[in-house]
Amino acid sequence: MKLLKCLLPVAAALLCAHAASAAAPPNILFIAIDDLNHWVGHLGRNLQTKTPNIDRLASLGVTFTRAYCTAPACNPSRASLMSGQRPSTTGCYLNSQNWRPAVPEDRLLNSHFARAGYRVYGAGKIYHGAGDRGGHWDDYFPGKGGPLEPHPSAKNKGVGGIHFGPLANSDEDMPDYSVVSYCLEKLREQGDRPWFIACGLVKPHMPFSVPKKWFDLFPLDTIQLPPHRDDDLDDVPPAGVRMAAPAGDHAAILRSGRWNEAVQAYLAAIAFCDAQVGRLLDGWNQSPQRDRTVLCLWSDHGWSLGEKAHWRKFALWEEPARTVLIWKAPGVTPAGGVCGRPVDFLSIYPTLCALAGLPLPAHLDGRDITPLLKNPRAPWDLPALTTHGFKNHAVRTEDWRYIRYENGDEELYHNAADPFEYTNLAARTEYAARKAELAKWLPKIDAANLPATRAGRAGKDKKKARGR
Repeated sequence: MKLLKCLLPVAAALLCAHAASAAAPPNILFIAIDDLNHWVGHLGRNLQTKTPNIDRLASLGVTFTRAYCTAPACNPSRASLMSGQRPSTTGCYLNSQNWRPAVPEDRLLNSHFARAGYRVYGAGKIYHGAGDRGGHWDDYFPGKGGPLEPHPSAKNKGVGGIHFGPLANSDEDMPDYSVVSYCLEKLREQGDRPWFIACGLVKPHMPFSVPKKWFDLFPLDTIQLPPHRDDDLDDVPPAGVRMAAPAGDHAAILRSGRWNEAVQAYLAAIAFCDAQVGRLLDGWNQSPQRDRTVLCLWSDHGWSLGEKAHWRKFALWEEPARTVLIWKAPGVTPAGGVCGRPVDFLSIYPTLCALAGLPLPAHLDGRDITPLLKNPRAPWDLPALTTHGFKNHAVRTEDWRYIRYENGDEELYHNAADPFEYTNLAARTEYAARKAELAKWLPKIDAANLPATRAGRAGKDKKKARGR
């Protein structure tokens, strides 16, 4: 009896410690990738791509097959995701605009986690520019690398504004390598508070230039061009054709005869990026914090490589809008979960809050997708919305895409039957009810454009948003 009395306090202490541990907020590993479209293995859009590590993460958690950016450009996409507000709410639509006049920095995702007691670390590209470190960070590492030199086999810098070519460097010379190394150090750091680590990888952003060994994975004579039709713009209205700008990048690529080289280079840059994700996953897997860490991997938008005679992002079709979104949340996500519900990146901020047990700020425009993380087939009634420029919007449901431009031009695609969006149905009277149904989801507010921060780029970006 005396022994039992002695053991009871010990048992109670152990139970309390276990309960406290179980209730402890999770760590957050937040992996941001720049300009990665849906060319990853598990999404099946491009069968040439090699992404074993991103696919490995997808096999451990839940991947979203219809994940869309809120803006197909780095600055507005990242400002929207990190603030939890739509471009049409803030007026930040273009790369040239400063989001700060419309978004108080204490509203930002990293600031919210810092207020909740998290150690908040960032590295690489999280907001748009190298020096743009919005909100609170306990520490931030911009990344560093050695001088980058073209490989002797590189012909030149690419074609016009589409820059690509192999490098003579090693992986260790690349800034992204140092960014991952920093994040691995922080991941191993001990402390009595949870951490939020934001790892921003720049590749595959242009230039599509990475060490030559990654190019060697994709022999040039095996490269297949993305699905395309020469007449694809024939049924696209003038506002859409101006966004495509076929007389620009695409015409230059066709004249050069190097379309396959640009595709090869993009695939090589993706493969390099995937290897850095693999380093991060290995470090997480070996960490004592493994089972207390939420992983969220996303890319800021997609990228076009000649589909609809268009290159880069800066448009509202599937290629520049669709990208990668993967979640691994202990005790929440089933392994190998695949969700086909349409979601956009306004879901990320509230979902991270829900998983960490943090209150949802009142300013958020998006919805928590935890129900889809638990059950990828759960009902979902929201479409994904993408905006590029003032009053240019796309609504994406599971089966349809509806685009309305500022001038009233429209496009409608039945993606379930036409996944490459070859046939614009908007002018057909039998689809009037479908258009009206989708139009109900267009933003009710279209905030005025924020001022440009760099006059030289402002005009360029506006031309890409509204037509050249």
